[in-house]
Amino acid sequence: MKKLPGLMIAVSLCLLHEAASGQVLLNRVRSNIERKAEQAVDKAMGVDRSQPANSTGAAETSSGSRAGNKGGAGLVSTPPDVKANLTDAEGSFKAGKYGEARYAIQQAMLGVEMEIGQKILKSLPETISGLKKDAEQDQVTSTGWGWVGLTIQRQYKDNADKELRIAIANNAALMTGLNLYFANGGAAAQTSGGKQNWKQTKVKNNRAIIEYDEDSGYKVSVPIGQSSVVVYEGVNFKNEQDMLAAANTLDIDGIKKCSAKNKPGSKILLY
Repeated sequence: MKKLPGLMIAVSLCLLHEAASGQVLLNRVRSNIERKAEQAVDKAMGVDRSQPANSTGAAETSSGSRAGNKGGAGLVSTPPDVKANLTDAEGSFKAGKYGEARYAIQQAMLGVEMEIGQKILKSLPETISGLKKDAEQDQVTSTGWGWVGLTIQRQYKDNADKELRIAIANNAALMTGLNLYFANGGAAAQTSGGKQNWKQTKVKNNRAIIEYDEDSGYKVSVPIGQSSVVVYEGVNFKNEQDMLAAANTLDIDGIKKCSAKNKPGSKILLY
């Protein structure tokens, strides 16, 4: 009877060993199945995991692998061809394809807006208050429908931290606020701690509003049409006079002529 406990212990150890061996075998089988499944998926996807990744992390362009993009020229910004779209619109209309005719007209209008926007952009000065234009930031965008949504942007910078941003845009919401301010004679001018944050002024004989914020700097808004406005944003300008001198550099009358019919009484087309 004394040998019975020892025998039981020995049997238990044997059973544990067999269980452990069985678990190891099961793990090996599972691992082999998973590896085979992964290889099958890789083969179907054309991925070769035997090839080492290059320094950029893209797969080598060897047989059975997919190349990673390393660069390209991107897309060329080309405005729609106005004449071609008008021709397409006429042909589609005659053929009863009214949806295609409408689309072609919309593209023609977009082309006209983009051409006028580029013309206005080129008319802007190369430098303002010693700041040079940043050509990479020049931008003309448009929704191209109903003469609404054209926006022209340019930035001027120096080698330090002084910057002037100009936007010529259709902005009905901003114009509503400006017209309300002018209608009330500036009676609603905001003040904080006895220091005025915005007030009426003039830029090239056009009514305007100048604002100042400790964080963003100066901002001058000049209405030039029914819903169009020129907005100047000046960062690190010395004072109000310095900002207004920069704003007065822009030829606002020239911008109006670029965007309107060249005859008395015409309204601005773009906005």
